[in-house]
This record gives sequence, structure tokens and C-alpha cells, in this order.
Amino acid sequence: MAQHKPPPVRLDEHTFAGDMLIGLISDTHIPEARASLFDEVYEAFRDVDLILHGGDLHDIVVLDWLQELAPVLAARGNGDDGDAGRPLAPDDDRLAHNQLLHINGLKLGMTHAFPDRPYGAFLTDIEEQMALHFGGPVDIVVAGDTHVPVVAEWDGVMIVNSGSPTFPHNLNTQLGTVGFLQICGRQAEAWIEQLH
Repeated sequence: MAQHKPPPVRLDEHTFAGDMLIGLISDTHIPEARASLFDEVYEAFRDVDLILHGGDLHDIVVLDWLQELAPVLAARGNGDDGDAGRPLAPDDDRLAHNQLLHINGLKLGMTHAFPDRPYGAFLTDIEEQMALHFGGPVDIVVAGDTHVPVVAEWDGVMIVNSGSPTFPHNLNTQLGTVGFLQICGRQAEAWIEQLH
């Protein structure tokens, strides 16, 4: 009997050296939520070294706007892959289904949908989820999809979802949240900020 091989992980890899302050953003839904990002996003990210977008940007111009502040990498969300009747976001070197970053010996994986605990359709263990998205274990996962900000730990893995700056909790357009990840050596600290 033939064995079925799992599909290859669709993954871009990047390496960075040195301590970094990383801005985290997801689910901007431009122009569905609004025509442009709130000015408060740019103010919050003014001192970051890198910006990670956890997907559902909808219009790739969002990456151009953010790139004015710092280098940007993004995960392709279900709103960017032609799903749900939305147009397929064009190919871009900054955009991949999954991203794997090597920073000071830490592995950071970014994908659009990743659970912060086993629940619902995600009743698998975290090792299975990491293998599916990143080809193996990582130290930190950055995700989006839920529009709900979370900093959690699951079996020793830090999970960070920055929520949405434009469409928080899938409600009306309003100021939402962004996240930050500070990496100093091999230590990582994450937090969420409400935009004002």
C-alpha cells in the first residue's frame, strides 16, 4: 500500500542578527475596514526594526505603507488567498503563506491562523501545528485571523496574536490593537497595545 506524503510546507525563511523591536499587526482588511490605516498605527511603530503582518491585509499596498517605517514581512491570510470571493493578493517577496525567521538563535514562525491552545477544529497538539506551518518546532508563533489580541504560552511556545488595528474583535471599524515583540539576545518579551 502506498504511503501518502504530507504536502510540502509553503515557507519563506529569513535570518536576522542582533536585538530587535518588532511591530506586530494583522487583519487590517484594507479597504474593507477603511480606506487606509489609522495614523495611530504609524505612531505606534515609529521605533520598530521590523514589522510582521499576520495576514488578511486584503490590499498589498498595506505592505508599502508599513515599509516606509521598517522592513515588512507578511503571512497570506484567507482574505489574501482568493478565498471567500476576495481577490488573490499578487505575488510579492514580502508575502508568503508561512514565514520562518531566525533571530539570535530563536525560531519565530508566522502564519495567519494558529491556535493559542487546543480547541474547536484545532484539537491537535502544538507539534502537529508547527510541523504543518513551519516544518518543525519554533520558539515563537505570530498569527492573526481571530482579530482578538493574545499573548499566551502553549507547551513552552510563545503565541502572539496582535488582534486588528482597524476591525477589532470582528466588530465595527474602530481603533484596535497592535503588538510588539522585543528580542534581546535569546530572550523574547511580547505585549499588546491598544491604539488611542
